[in-house]
Amino acid sequence: MRRADEDDFHDFVACRMDRWRRSAFLLCQDWHTADDVVSATVAKLYRNWRRAGQADNRDAYAQRVLTRAWLDERRRPWKRREQASATLPDVAAAVPETVTDRAGLAALLRSLAPKQRAVLVLRYYLDCSVEETARILGVSTGTVKSQSARGLANLRTVITGQS
Repeated sequence: MRRADEDDFHDFVACRMDRWRRSAFLLCQDWHTADDVVSATVAKLYRNWRRAGQADNRDAYAQRVLTRAWLDERRRPWKRREQASATLPDVAAAVPETVTDRAGLAALLRSLAPKQRAVLVLRYYLDCSVEETARILGVSTGTVKSQSARGLANLRTVITGQS
């Protein structure tokens, strides 16, 4: 990589690192895994910086890489066996009454399937359009819409406690 490209890459990453870390945390609900996902994202961006640097929207390109890195992380075999938790599973988790606290929101997001969580984070936290979300996840716009509807319905069910 040329020195100018490397400087451009470092500037791009430095300005976005906090945002990537927060959005990765919203996806995976674990700061350590979020850091791993961001590290994988930075490595992939570095390897493909020529393509990323030529993208029409570099932020969207990077968010796509980050989201796919998280989905890849979810597919790892060791991840299926081990689940990190801040508390011991002695007592069933209580459903939060409101979504005003971060812990309650995190619990709600954890209750969703990975793709539903990814769609809701991209659509409602990162404010991506349906089309942008579809491009980032590599799915159709219909899938984004159906996953949004199902994810929101699942959240309503968890919040209200109704089936």
